[in-house]
Amino acid sequence: MPYPQDTALPAHPRGIRSFVLRQGRLSPAQQRALDDLMPRYGVPFAQQALDYSATFGRDAPVIVEIGSGMGETTAAIAAAHPQIDFLAIEVHLPGVGALLRRVDTAGLTNLRVIRHDAVEVFDAMIPEESLAAVHVYFPDPWPKKRHHKRRLLQPRFAHRLASRLQHGGYLHVATDWAPYAEEILATLSAEPLLVNRAQGYAERPPWRPQTKFEARGARLGHAAIDLVFSRR
Repeated sequence: MPYPQDTALPAHPRGIRSFVLRQGRLSPAQQRALDDLMPRYGVPFAQQALDYSATFGRDAPVIVEIGSGMGETTAAIAAAHPQIDFLAIEVHLPGVGALLRRVDTAGLTNLRVIRHDAVEVFDAMIPEESLAAVHVYFPDPWPKKRHHKRRLLQPRFAHRLASRLQHGGYLHVATDWAPYAEEILATLSAEPLLVNRAQGYAERPPWRPQTKFEARGARLGHAAIDLVFSRR
């Protein structure tokens, strides 16, 4: 039976989401990946803490990426760091299917995928002080003022992310929308559990590859901005 379309995602009790589900068209290869590979590399959403050792079959540091998109950055980073386990959270089916294909093609044993709202995943499944890092690359900036309430990185969720980091773990955010970068910098700077690793914005770490989305934005004059904060 084909993997359900985007409309099958459970209703969100919070009301306001940081994303809008669009009926993306699945390629035949993405559909096959969802049908065949999700049972192997997917992690079902559950109202209980995730057992990382059972999920990955070993004990290793864990990094969560929120919004993995089409998965090119996620897969590249996981391939370059086999000693670390990666958990990708994405809601859109074409992106999930594309990432699953990348995982299988590259034979990545250190990457798993959750298709669910990241806010609910962190509430229910991610234990406090359990993560080596959280990556949030190019979250939707919701540029119109009336939509700012949909932005993911607001104080409440920033605190939740910080509380899930181990002491010394880091939160790495990248955006190409300068006003959103300013808001994120202010939000993370005000979070008592976090400390900025840079004086303001950070240099792009060499291990974060440039995505096609980022390169396209750069051609349009939207330079990427990185922020890196550590858990106290």
